[in-house]
Amino acid sequence: MPLFGNTFSPKKTPPRKSASLSNLHNLDRSTREVELGLDYGTPTMNLAGQSLKFENGQWIAETGISGGVDRREAQRLRRRNQQLEEENNLLRLKVDILLDMLL
Repeated sequence: MPLFGNTFSPKKTPPRKSASLSNLHNLDRSTREVELGLDYGTPTMNLAGQSLKFENGQWIAETGISGGVDRREAQRLRRRNQQLEEENNLLRLKVDILLDMLL
């Protein structure tokens, strides 16, 4: 039993071989250019049957109908939203008044 020595000395592990997880390095140059080229096109997605594309920083419905809702329904929703915002502001004002009366 050594007094000043270290009895536990693990062996160094060998370095790992870096294996690529992608098989793209096996493809020829023209196939790689098609797969990884700079011509991506516009991003598109399909949500609940509604096809959308990304243009100028916004998602736009390809069918022309705004989000699958017709114009009258959108106006009705805007009016309802405005009514709820006004009601919310009134209720906040009432709460503030009641808190001021409490203090």
